[in-house]
Amino acid sequence: MEKIRILIAEDEGILRNALGELLAREPDLQIVASCPDGREALIEALAHRPHVVLTDLRMPKMDGTDLIRQLKTKLPETAAVVLTAFDDDDTLFAALKAGALGYVLKDASLEQIVQAIRAARSGEGFLSPGLVIRVIKEFTRVDQMARGQRKLFAQLTRREREVLELLAGGLRNKEIAARLALSEKTVRNHMSAILGKLQVNDRTEAALIAARHGLGGTPPPGDQAQ
Repeated sequence: MEKIRILIAEDEGILRNALGELLAREPDLQIVASCPDGREALIEALAHRPHVVLTDLRMPKMDGTDLIRQLKTKLPETAAVVLTAFDDDDTLFAALKAGALGYVLKDASLEQIVQAIRAARSGEGFLSPGLVIRVIKEFTRVDQMARGQRKLFAQLTRREREVLELLAGGLRNKEIAARLALSEKTVRNHMSAILGKLQVNDRTEAALIAARHGLGGTPPPGDQAQ
């Protein structure tokens, strides 16, 4: 049986050493490196290519969230599990968005930490039990917001979508007018209509919604009628 190769990134030396000793007692786990900061952890991860990186979040030189992002890019097959004392929503969701598969609080049992490592190795997620409901609520909130935006987006005319796509591509009104063979006044009118239908206050918010709907590249060919 192949052992799960683990790298520990933790700036507290006593905890780092204790984790290494306890995890090494598990028959299917192997500690390949133990690092006091995120920068060293990344260097050692590139050298040892562990299956799982067990990382704290608040560390010197490179924090855990940045480490997770770097691992996601440079070692996509290495899974990241967070072990932290911080359970606030901002920290939790930042780590998950960065690519962490597991998020375990430091008051968790050794059994839960081991379970999170094994789950990550299998490509599965693991959260400390108290965090699960918060993640579900957040995904529900985001989904409801996306559904509402899709309904608003559906109200746009074909021409308004073309204008919005060019806006999302970074073009100014004058450039949009030239691209679509419209007057600048017509573009401004379309822009006002777009902001009103999407219920947003400015062009930036409208562009963000456009990006969520896959707009922002080369505009699709279509009817050029005003």
